[in-house]
Amino acid sequence: MPHSTTFAVPVVDITAYTSGGGTADERAEVARRMDEACATVGFVQVLGHGIPDATLDGLKDALDAFFTLPLETKKRYRVEGANRGYSPPKSESLSLSLGVESASRMNDLFEAFNIGTEARSFTGLDLSEDDYGINLWPDVADFRPRIEAYFEEAGRVARTLTTIFADALGLPGDFYPSLTDHSVDVLRMNNYAMPEGTATLEGDPTGMGEHTDYGLVTVLWADQVPGLQVLDTQGVWHDVTPVDGAVLVNLGDLTARLTNDRWMSTLHRVMPPLVDGVIQRRRSVAFFHDGNIDAVIATLPSHLDAADGLAYEPILVRDHIRAKLAGSRQGKANTAAVREAARVQAAAERNRPSSE
Repeated sequence: MPHSTTFAVPVVDITAYTSGGGTADERAEVARRMDEACATVGFVQVLGHGIPDATLDGLKDALDAFFTLPLETKKRYRVEGANRGYSPPKSESLSLSLGVESASRMNDLFEAFNIGTEARSFTGLDLSEDDYGINLWPDVADFRPRIEAYFEEAGRVARTLTTIFADALGLPGDFYPSLTDHSVDVLRMNNYAMPEGTATLEGDPTGMGEHTDYGLVTVLWADQVPGLQVLDTQGVWHDVTPVDGAVLVNLGDLTARLTNDRWMSTLHRVMPPLVDGVIQRRRSVAFFHDGNIDAVIATLPSHLDAADGLAYEPILVRDHIRAKLAGSRQGKANTAAVREAARVQAAAERNRPSSE
């Protein structure tokens, strides 16, 4: 199926919000452009984010220092039953977070390392570490301070984006803080490379299966190496590579629920580029801003007339994330992701070769 030549991920410069000097008109224009991007694509190339180059360089060095360790060393940092620590290749299947049965279950080739907010970070609140998770830090020089420095910057960008979202949707300034003042935030570091001990790969391997992100918004740093693909509204997959200096931003399921799909939680996947049967290495780091674990997400009153009058049922953030993680990390198909699964299946039908 040929790709459309008209598809593009919009570029939005958010300097008017990050510089401290943007005028009301400049901020309104950023919010207008963000609204258009979220309503038409669901992915945005964001410039003017303000993440220092030194912080990004430290992030890359930390990734390389960890992922080049021997596989058996990395496996010491697995944390069973929690969204933390190391995930080796072929231990997850992101398509199952949508309830889509992949041809090969638990067969995504990427490896990952996760850290995030902990319940004990929020003093004075009665929160459970079962909902958050305890970070496990590898014994790698300077890994923790470099990752924590990037985590802080990515969190700042995510919170700036929700400020822009509130302006774009005509919401009061305290709307998103009320949903995110003890947010479950996770930083997932991904590495796509040949699994240790593998000489070549056959067939059409999946780096990361088709999925939508779970929460409110994702801030993604990625190498400028091909692999990431997003699904357009016509059911066609398109390659996406970050432009110079940009972070990629995409919306999660909870934002789609808030706007009744007017803003899209866009399906995406990673198909690692193969050169003579060998994966070209690719790194990415996703900061997931998922919202308060005890928040109830309900469609905004202003968007109840979208989607032909249908609306999502209100859902507790805890229940939504648990169902998604049970699919991706435990192999239990998520039966609640009806709309997302239908889009995957429609795309598969559209791209199936004709029998003629």
